[in-house]
Amino acid sequence: MPRVKQFNEKEILNKAMELFWEKGFHATSMQNLVSHLGINRASLYDTFGGKEELFNKAFTQYRSATGNMLKAIFDKEDSVRTGLKKLFDIAIEEALTDKARKGCFVVNTTTELIPGDEAIHKVLSDNKTNVESLFINYVQKGIDRGEFSSSKNAESIGLMLFTLYSGMRVLAKVDSNPDKLNSMVQAGLSVLD
Repeated sequence: MPRVKQFNEKEILNKAMELFWEKGFHATSMQNLVSHLGINRASLYDTFGGKEELFNKAFTQYRSATGNMLKAIFDKEDSVRTGLKKLFDIAIEEALTDKARKGCFVVNTTTELIPGDEAIHKVLSDNKTNVESLFINYVQKGIDRGEFSSSKNAESIGLMLFTLYSGMRVLAKVDSNPDKLNSMVQAGLSVLD
């Protein structure tokens, strides 16, 4: 008779995501996972595969949630400038409240596993392209609506704002001074004037 799982897979995946996000792939051992997730090693392997498979599933979940959050913010705001400001305000708030100073899971993974892991390099490259497109298309929406000058280059501004967003998530791990972070955002958004 097959054993019935005594845990919620999505909840376990969320816990794994948090642990990998905080410690990184290499610093997270299978024993760390077993202890943190509260399930035995056999159940972990049976349900998720090994450490790498679990990491990949957790990382996919993070990227999906982050992409959905970006889309939700960008879709909700009538003003593109307001939507961008809201996104940066959320990033600053997360930096101020994140006691573990985890930063961005994608950025952390990039710096930990690239170069060296070709499979994750492809995933990260695709993710970068997708998120950059969200920023570029959103800036273009502001240009198309007349919120920004038609002389603005949506691609270069979108790429710069994506870089600012990613860079802020890194710098906030070291210095989460809200005045400095807000000053960076104001300077970055000033290219839209």
